[in-house]
Amino acid sequence: MDWYEALRRKVLTADEAVRAIKSRDRVYIQPGTATPQLLVDAMVRRAPELENVEVVHILTFYKAEYAAPGMEKHFRHRGLFIGANMRDAVNEGRADFTPIFLSEIPSLFYKGFLPIDVSLVHLSPPDEHGFCSLGVGVDITKSACATAKTIIAEINPNMPRTLGDSFLHVNKLDYIVEADYPILELPRVTFTEMHHEIGKNVAELIEDGSTLQMGIGGIPDAVLFFLKNKKDLGIHTEMFSDGVMELFEAGVITNDKKTLHPGKIVTSFLLGSQRLYQFVDNNPCIEMHPSEYTNDPFIISQNDKMVSINSALQVDLTGQVCADSIGLEFFSGIGGQVDFVRGAGRSKGGKAVMALPSTAKEGKLSRIVPFLDQGAGVVTSRGDVHYVATEFGVVNLFGKSIRERAKALIEIAHPNFRAELEEFAIQHHRLLQRCYSKQT
Repeated sequence: MDWYEALRRKVLTADEAVRAIKSRDRVYIQPGTATPQLLVDAMVRRAPELENVEVVHILTFYKAEYAAPGMEKHFRHRGLFIGANMRDAVNEGRADFTPIFLSEIPSLFYKGFLPIDVSLVHLSPPDEHGFCSLGVGVDITKSACATAKTIIAEINPNMPRTLGDSFLHVNKLDYIVEADYPILELPRVTFTEMHHEIGKNVAELIEDGSTLQMGIGGIPDAVLFFLKNKKDLGIHTEMFSDGVMELFEAGVITNDKKTLHPGKIVTSFLLGSQRLYQFVDNNPCIEMHPSEYTNDPFIISQNDKMVSINSALQVDLTGQVCADSIGLEFFSGIGGQVDFVRGAGRSKGGKAVMALPSTAKEGKLSRIVPFLDQGAGVVTSRGDVHYVATEFGVVNLFGKSIRERAKALIEIAHPNFRAELEEFAIQHHRLLQRCYSKQT
């Protein structure tokens, strides 16, 4: 246990540890619910002593005071995915956004496009061999740590020990801060009748023995609700939450029919409740892997009957999907959507599904639109999109002409908007005849 004495020599307070951060450093923060809260708070307290520190991460759920107004000369955030805590800063010009596929973010670190000076991470206690687990967030953190000049780690007994490619040895850590607080949780969304209808429509596409990727929120939870009578489902996803755990415990998810990693749930990070974190702790059925593996389309496609379920903010009548912005305002990011759409699309028997409510703003706006809003970004191209689902049905755009796509998408748009969508399509030679009237 030589490593144990080395560990004790590395233990500092959070304020002492973050003195390793220097002006003009690039600092990586472990994202999701794994955010190292003590270290983030201590770094912010050092703000008066620091200038031009770049803070890099994907989605986090902890407070982000380093991006608050007045912090500009001390910190500047570079978002690789935008969460609610960073949205104002990005859109007001106080922070930056880098659009990139989640599968390719690690290459930014490995190839030196974004060299990391200091990595702030949140780990489980070491096992008898000195290995700490990255717990609920392997994601891009494994690669950030592999390339960082300095690693500062909180070690917290509440962080679950997840298995797979998820470990860092204490010898790799430069400074250690002892922590003892509950891991952040992400509350479940109560799904509505609209979510219920979308979930039912998507669930009908899923066959026994399929392997699934899905995210969090009302639509994924509604899909899971309608899978209770399916058999031998598997999971290969970038993340999962409590709904997957519940279907596993019910015997619906067995992973037995998976063609890659049979018997295993493969994921990269977790967002959910304390019960979920207890479920994954030391659970040999769960394999955590870095994002460059879980999100590699060529890896994903090795799962036969792979079904990806993703969401959109808008879909235009040609099939283009906007998922990262609302007009000129950035909202989230590319994330893993395209990774899984392409992986599922190339899977034997696979299905790539885009699921979205037909309207926004309490029914005042259609999400199926003639063309994307000015400034809206195309995340998933019209060439990648296959299935599109709303509460009014499911259509498959694969192989369809622009005219056929317009007709299909109008059929699953909200009835209140079908006539005006049709009018646009006819005017622009994307439909030959009218099916809906203003009164439909």
